[in-house]
Amino acid sequence: MLARGRSVFNFVVMFGLGAVLAACAAPQKTDDELIAPSETADKTQQTFVPVSFAALPGWEEDQVSYALPALRKSCEKFALKPDDKLIGPNGIGGAAGDWKPICTEAYSLPNGDDDKARAFFESFFQPYLITDLGDENKPAAGLFTGYYEAGLRGSRSQGGIYQTPLYKRPDDLVLVGLGAFKNDWRGKRLAGKLEDGQLVPYASRAEIEAGKLRGKNLELVWVDDPVDAFFLHIQGSGRVLFADGSSMRVGYDGHNGHDYTSIGRILIDRGEISKEAMSMQAIRKWLAAHPKKGQELMRENSSFIFFRELKDEGPVGAQGVVLTPGRSLAVDKRYMSLGVPLWLYTFTDPVDNAPISRLVVAQDTGGAIKGVVRGDVFWGFGKKAAERAGKMKEEGSVFALLPLNSLSRCTLCEAAEDSPNETISAQ
Repeated sequence: MLARGRSVFNFVVMFGLGAVLAACAAPQKTDDELIAPSETADKTQQTFVPVSFAALPGWEEDQVSYALPALRKSCEKFALKPDDKLIGPNGIGGAAGDWKPICTEAYSLPNGDDDKARAFFESFFQPYLITDLGDENKPAAGLFTGYYEAGLRGSRSQGGIYQTPLYKRPDDLVLVGLGAFKNDWRGKRLAGKLEDGQLVPYASRAEIEAGKLRGKNLELVWVDDPVDAFFLHIQGSGRVLFADGSSMRVGYDGHNGHDYTSIGRILIDRGEISKEAMSMQAIRKWLAAHPKKGQELMRENSSFIFFRELKDEGPVGAQGVVLTPGRSLAVDKRYMSLGVPLWLYTFTDPVDNAPISRLVVAQDTGGAIKGVVRGDVFWGFGKKAAERAGKMKEEGSVFALLPLNSLSRCTLCEAAEDSPNETISAQ
């Protein structure tokens, strides 16, 4: 969903699996400039129930020190804010100044020492089980998916097998923040272009692929596979590998404003792939077997992403930090503060065939990541990351680790006295 290069792929939404999919209109992770319109969060839906660290499933087994690099990156962002600046909704996570002693200690910890890292978190944080009161059946359970950084073969110039361009953001792409016109429209934005003094929709995917932007010198690079390019539009960030061994990291730099259409949902509705068999791999297999129909199908998704070259050492999330594989989580920032450590527990892992129990940090967002108990794990780069992300669509729970010195600011947090020790399970 990688911010300023974070529009990333939410597999479940793309594939159209289950009722959650129907509620999600756009799986791209979009930046704050071109984010899909969203309503204000219903504060009455969310509760934070205090628990002990002993209640976190698998807390003693995780290599929690692996999450410290992610937390330190978030600390860099907190340090840039005024001390009294609240970092998220409803006082969740407190103010930037509350993190100073925490971050000072985090920087002093040795890498790879799980015992010291565990003691650090237990000394500075209070765990809270996040619940969604809008879900009467399983208020503490939600959907967790995965995303990754894509890899493509490309060239800096058109020629031979390199015929599919990745476009830079056009100068005539216009953003309108509707909140400037009416308070009820705060947080809602439109993207388009000006024609005769009026804002009109920007070109669709089909129009752009048919040559609408040709001749405007907007081609950033050329890649060898239109299907890979299509998936990059959903991932929003990736590496283009050149024949000379060099590479370019590219990331999200804008959106044409059209709604996302799930081609996975279309394939299910048309009976081409069953819901049970749906996965990224299944979609790729179908597209490879039906190249002409595949091109038509991909164009049914009018949404189109523009890219820029990234100079960072990795894909950058919504918090503006480089994401940490396996330890960065995309969340709905209407309900969760970016930079807050979270304990993630899913009932199964499709790759390891075991529960996922690990410490992560909220560092990204996404147009499809909507809801109180909802998350998208960043798994990194390469085939293994792609496989894990492509298969991940798991039910689970999430716990927020909130700074002890900030709990008075949290309007949704229940008193932390007598936190239960029993291990929590949303099943």
